[in-house]
Amino acid sequence: MLLLIALVAPPSAPAASRASKQAASSQRQLPDPELEQAIRARFARSKISVNKFTVRVQGGTATIEGKTNVIQHKATATRLARLAGARTVRNQIEVSEQGKEAAAKNLAEGRRRAQVKRSEAPEKR
Repeated sequence: MLLLIALVAPPSAPAASRASKQAASSQRQLPDPELEQAIRARFARSKISVNKFTVRVQGGTATIEGKTNVIQHKATATRLARLAGARTVRNQIEVSEQGKEAAAKNLAEGRRRAQVKRSEAPEKR
């Protein structure tokens, strides 16, 4: 008779492996000049490249400065810097009055691109 034994990992194993990966990634901190280049490269590949934000990194902290007309670009810059490996981000990007007004108008109308139903979208020809 053949007996098969299946080894099953406890349910907490995936969470534990994620935690160990996060700890390992935090130990592999890039030197400041390399981190700055990585952030700039991410910005260049993104739609926010049109804003030409400046980036400085000191001690793993990224400082981002510049101006934009699109309020979402401010949050995107922070997210991209963190993904590149910045421990903390000082986002000093200024959103123009035009950008703030556009965001407020869209919010008041309840309009978001992700929420537009196909049946409500204008037909393309």
